[in-house]
Amino acid sequence: MTDVADLKRRMQGAIGVLKHELGGLRTGRASASLLEPIQVDAYGSHMPLSQVASINVPEPRLLSVQVWDRGMVSAVEKAIRNSDLGLNPQAEGQVIRVRIPELTQDRRQEMVKVAHKYAEAARVAVRHVRRDGLDSLKKAEKDGEMSSDDLDRLADQVQKATDGAIAEIDQVLAGKEKEILAV
Repeated sequence: MTDVADLKRRMQGAIGVLKHELGGLRTGRASASLLEPIQVDAYGSHMPLSQVASINVPEPRLLSVQVWDRGMVSAVEKAIRNSDLGLNPQAEGQVIRVRIPELTQDRRQEMVKVAHKYAEAARVAVRHVRRDGLDSLKKAEKDGEMSSDDLDRLADQVQKATDGAIAEIDQVLAGKEKEILAV
């Protein structure tokens, strides 16, 4: 039988992934989360940037990456340069400075489209969770584990959870869109 709380947890997981993906979108303002998805070739494996350096935001349009191991500076610089963020890092000793260029209006529109794509993927994930939940509820009713009244009541709870999750996704998307389009 399906636990509605478990379905809600899975839906919140999809929203968490969306927030993480949107955090990596450039908005024209410096944010430490911008560099989070970057993987660095370090010590023979791919590691998240946060495991080899600390990221600070000293100015609104500047990121400062303090690399902990002097030998990793060039690998970190290369990883930032090769990311699809279009950033140009400059190394100064163990500190890498990354200026965030102003976004053009066309680039802002592209970022909004990417944000919408991420949001739609999150909506699809939430709908998959709903479908899985409803399928298991119908199976439980068919197997005689619950009455049709219980099925209707639980299906209604699953739908309300889905509606709430999709509304939250729309709210997160609207906030990010506003942030991207702000000049």
